[in-house]
Amino acid sequence: MEESVGLFAIELFVALLLVAAVVALIARRVALPYTVALVLAGLLIAVLVPRERLEVTPELILAVLIPGLVFEAAYKLDLDELRRSFGVVAVLVAPGVLITAVVVAVVVPMFTDLDAAQAFVLGAIVSATDPAAVVSLFRKVGAPKRLSTLVDAESLLNDGTGVVLFSIAIAALGAPVSLADGAILFAVTVTASAILGLIVGVLAHRLMQAANDTQLEVVISVVAAYGTYLLADAFHQSGIISTVVVGLVLGNPLRARDLSERTREALDTVWEFLAFLLTALVFLLVGFAISPELLVLALPVIVVGFIAITAARALVVYGVVGGGSRLLAGPRRLPASYLHVMFWSGLRGAIAVALALALPSTIENRDLMTGAVYGIVLVTLIVQGTTAGLVVRRSGVLEEPVAG
Repeated sequence: MEESVGLFAIELFVALLLVAAVVALIARRVALPYTVALVLAGLLIAVLVPRERLEVTPELILAVLIPGLVFEAAYKLDLDELRRSFGVVAVLVAPGVLITAVVVAVVVPMFTDLDAAQAFVLGAIVSATDPAAVVSLFRKVGAPKRLSTLVDAESLLNDGTGVVLFSIAIAALGAPVSLADGAILFAVTVTASAILGLIVGVLAHRLMQAANDTQLEVVISVVAAYGTYLLADAFHQSGIISTVVVGLVLGNPLRARDLSERTREALDTVWEFLAFLLTALVFLLVGFAISPELLVLALPVIVVGFIAITAARALVVYGVVGGGSRLLAGPRRLPASYLHVMFWSGLRGAIAVALALALPSTIENRDLMTGAVYGIVLVTLIVQGTTAGLVVRRSGVLEEPVAG
């Protein structure tokens, strides 16, 4: 029995890779964002394949697929651009996720059967953005690097803050948590997770220097990416935030220069391949996890929830970020064209689906909340993912100076 299960897992892995390759070829021909095409392919698989043979769990997405993706993205992130725009990113990943959860908690109960506490959990789940389709488009059309860094960094960091907020929201369902206690717990978890990632990142870098062997250094980077996630999770901290910090440390140009050119090339090649592989698997599985039955059940919540997160996104981007940017002088100020693209880049994806799967079975209206998350993810990917190119081209960001 165990042998047949193991063989099925291998067959499934190969089949998913084949599907990913075919989808990539089709997506290029029909000009459809690759991640959107993968989710739709996964949804089709869910209809054709019996669900009993393939169970998508939160552990599979969060512990197996996500650490490699966030590490690779953090490793490649432009730290100079991140430092330049860190204030904006900080607003998006901390107050931004909280504002989204609060807006959903206020709006959704007005028109659906969810109460405020359940709606806040829903808001926490969909607070993190996943603009993979948009970021890949940026590379194709040559969007300004600062804009790419802003959108990419927000997604990387708010994955972690969104998961922390979700944990606090779930805990609050069982025992009331005051606003002050919740804020303190949020800040402590984010800080502790970042410190843990910094420590592991520095140690991994020193080990890579001492190894002086390309293959071994690549292995150390993989162990650092996944080991940090598991270590942080064991200490009840945010594995995503810790893994992102490790990637930032190892990708730091000052530290990268301490490694040989051959090692840097090997790291780039291996992690680019892993990122492609993990992206294909995670979005296929996201599509497979989306239940058509739950989509129908949760249709009213999906509509109201999508309107709520869109309104919250407008408030954060145009109100908080845009308003704050007007106080800045010279090149530090964000052009209006950037704000338009950032607003439309608020897609939701794998993290939201994983958190929906992780909802405790004892929560009232769990199926309704799960279906709402699936639907909101699907709507953002289809509506915003397929029109992102149009928004980027018409926003004027391609006319901005490269440095801006």
